[in-house]
Amino acid sequence: MAGLKNKYYVLRHGRSIPNEEGLIVSLMSNGVLPMYGLAPSGVLQAQAAGMTLAKELEGLSISPDCVSIYASPFSRTTQTAQAVADVLESSLGTKPSIQLMEELRERYFGPSLELQSHEHYPEIWAIDALDPMVGPEGGESVADVAHRVSQAILSIESELEGCVVLIVSHGDTLQILQTVVHAALLNLATMGCGSNTLSSTHLNGAICTPVLSQHRNFALLTGELRQLT
Repeated sequence: MAGLKNKYYVLRHGRSIPNEEGLIVSLMSNGVLPMYGLAPSGVLQAQAAGMTLAKELEGLSISPDCVSIYASPFSRTTQTAQAVADVLESSLGTKPSIQLMEELRERYFGPSLELQSHEHYPEIWAIDALDPMVGPEGGESVADVAHRVSQAILSIESELEGCVVLIVSHGDTLQILQTVVHAALLNLATMGCGSNTLSSTHLNGAICTPVLSQHRNFALLTGELRQLT
């Protein structure tokens, strides 16, 4: 992909116990608990995503040793990443490394919404629609998440080159990541000068209201695998 040193895929975690119970679990100390991991159907979704990715990798001339997984530390994402890695090991003969990155964690929706019903999500979407630079009380705004996922991409780009990278994360986090990277790459293409590699300048330029207000256009279903564009 022009502007990036690696080929990226994003994967939203499989259906989780919080999904099935209709709970918002966005605080790190809650999210890492095993009780908020994958539901049985989510394990199957993760395995299916692994098989899809394995088929994608068959057509790429990339060494199995150059396939890496970066994941949110939450139990639902680490379990998804592990399921994918197990499938890829049987296909590639080598198990990809899994690195946990706090920058890829779930968007924190604030203390008043933590462990509350999913029925509160429309309240968050309404706040986002008014101003993506402002978050729910005590929680993260779209812009807050955009800054940390931008750092995640830049960190991975500084470590790897010519590899396949799978990012396993959460719905809001991944749709914000896609929004920012997509806009930053367009920015890079239109600038047409200097380096042709994505930089913090391009990413920071994409963290603005007109761009971030589009983040829900990049929504993923649970267990959905997508190439990062």
